[in-house]
Amino acid sequence: MDVSLDALSHEGTAAPDFLPAAAPLAMPVQDLHRPAETFGRDRRPVTSPPLLWARRLFVFGGAIALTLFGAYEMNRVLNSMGVSTLGVIVLALFVILGAWIALSFMSCLGGFFSLMRRGGLGLGIHCDGPLPELSSKTAVLMPTYNEDPDRVLVGLRAIHDSLRATGRLEAFDFFLLSDTTDPDVWIREERAYLAFRDAVDGRGRVFYRRRAKNIDRKAGNLGEWVRSFGGAYQQMLTLDADSVMDGSLIVRVVAAMERHDGVGLIQTLPVIVGGRTLFARMQQFAGRIYGPLIAHGIAWWHGSEGNYWGHNAVIRTQAFAEQAGLPHLSGRKPFGGHILSHDFVEAALMRRGGWAIHMVPGLFGSYEESPPSLTDVAIRDRRWCQGNLQHYKLLLTRSMAWVSRLHMLMGIGSYITSPLWLLFLLFGILISLQSHFYRPEYFGATKSLYPHWPQVDPIQAKYVFIGTMGILLAPKLLAFIALCFDRATMRGSGGPFRLAVSIVLETILGGLIAPIAMLIQTSGVISILLGRDSGWNAQNREDGFISLREVARGYWVYTVIGILLATAAWVVSESLFLWMTPVLIGLVLAIPLAALTASRDVGLWLRHWGLLCIVEETSPPPILRLAADNELVRTQAAAHPEQLPDDAFHALRRDPALLAAHRAVLPPARRAGSPIDANVLVGLVKLREAANVDAALRVLTRQEKAAVLANAEGVMLVAALPD
Repeated sequence: MDVSLDALSHEGTAAPDFLPAAAPLAMPVQDLHRPAETFGRDRRPVTSPPLLWARRLFVFGGAIALTLFGAYEMNRVLNSMGVSTLGVIVLALFVILGAWIALSFMSCLGGFFSLMRRGGLGLGIHCDGPLPELSSKTAVLMPTYNEDPDRVLVGLRAIHDSLRATGRLEAFDFFLLSDTTDPDVWIREERAYLAFRDAVDGRGRVFYRRRAKNIDRKAGNLGEWVRSFGGAYQQMLTLDADSVMDGSLIVRVVAAMERHDGVGLIQTLPVIVGGRTLFARMQQFAGRIYGPLIAHGIAWWHGSEGNYWGHNAVIRTQAFAEQAGLPHLSGRKPFGGHILSHDFVEAALMRRGGWAIHMVPGLFGSYEESPPSLTDVAIRDRRWCQGNLQHYKLLLTRSMAWVSRLHMLMGIGSYITSPLWLLFLLFGILISLQSHFYRPEYFGATKSLYPHWPQVDPIQAKYVFIGTMGILLAPKLLAFIALCFDRATMRGSGGPFRLAVSIVLETILGGLIAPIAMLIQTSGVISILLGRDSGWNAQNREDGFISLREVARGYWVYTVIGILLATAAWVVSESLFLWMTPVLIGLVLAIPLAALTASRDVGLWLRHWGLLCIVEETSPPPILRLAADNELVRTQAAAHPEQLPDDAFHALRRDPALLAAHRAVLPPARRAGSPIDANVLVGLVKLREAANVDAALRVLTRQEKAAVLANAEGVMLVAALPD
């Protein structure tokens, strides 16, 4: 359908009200070299739980004791003949890695206490009872970047309808905040937004804004919203493109924020749902079964100095604007520039300014999705790795709480431990190699009646191994014990027997994948140290078939490394080979493991037999049923693509209402003297010279297409092109 130039130039087109009236709020960039301004707030929040010091003493004291004991026992294994260079190196690596494991174990032990006492709430929040009334306005923010807009709005529509069911919908406005660079996705976003707003009668409550330049990524997206509209909202609920949250949970958390003026952020516990591939189902099973134990643990000893995971959290807008303006880091990428893992830093800066940061893992109803395969996780993990390693530049920030520094150190450690594990394995082989070929001096340089027999105590080594594995696997056992007291979750997870089988299955598969993940993270760390930036790509959220050839192309190197390690271990000794078997099997089978875990058929087959199940899929809560209904409508509409052209030019030409709405929110025309966009100039020339719309599409680049769609003259030319 063509639209005439006369119709396009009509000045009576109604404004589409994509955005509310401006309500600017200052958000200054923070100076990390000067103490934070607290504006009279006490640095110790009143919401900090009592005896928090005792909880931290339990966690850190226990971790130190376990580490020292493990170091003593490991020293007996490695240096029974006397101190050696390799023995000292391996012992040092063992201490670092052992401290990491011990801290996680003690935190989980605290989480077990919290779970058994039905903790994990605080701030006067209750799981049941009547919903509180709300007196303030909250903005629900859904940032998106080159995502399928219909899929994104499945979750946002479910949140909207769930809030409407609570009777508190008037306290919330909804914003779809786009950083999309793909012009076709951009126009689809506008079309989906208009349909969503009309479906919920949301004019004046549901808004859409696209940034022409996605400066500073998601952090910049939220920061620009705060500076433009934050003054009208006491709270903001930050989401990811795959987030779903129950309306009653949102109301209870917002009410808690209203009751406690000193709280800056309340983080919920997002549970992974919707997994169909084996990998995604493993992720959601582990997150649902072990996740609450872990989250209860860190909330138990973090207290009012918690962390922020970037989504599914309610934030006091004033606190965010006052303290969370992120500076650019000095130096070049990948360590310099804008801060990638902004959430940790934003929480640390708000806490630095005297605001309390809390987590409420005892309140369910917060959900997200998992990437469908190990490959997709690796792509996302590379970006997270760079963001966490950046944090070393922030560790010396003035007046930052020591717990916040610890959050950053733990984020760095979560990636640094992978190359350390690899070094531990390699040096272990070297020690075995030395023991195999080293010709000992039985009597040494001094006269002695008795020889110095070279020996490595295999019994002691076995005890150290068993102890280490016990600490590693103990959280799984603790989670199982805790679920024995939660009949609904136990029943929804398949009952005691199926749950136990699922834990064993997840542990075995997770153990086989672990060495592959170790090498993936190690390569990520090395590439960052070599100066390679991760970039910013949209996350894949759709599962599907992956050919074995494609998997082999991505994972053959891990198989080769596994074969080389196995050969080296076998050459040294049969016992070393057997000792390293769990690592070697995972690496040698990297290709079939990656293909198997990416399979949707295998994942659904296990679900059919009641394995790797979670209660949210066997007994879905109302919010997930709403999302499932919306997803069904979306997939049915997607089955008729001829009704919904994906190309931006054709979509605008076929839908006059969409075209009018798009034109009404275009930025003002360029003023003389302002910067010149070469993509606009070249794109306009190509449009004028194109014989028809298809010819224009063939010659325009993606950047030029986006530029002309953001230009009033360009849109007029697109609409006037012949078919």
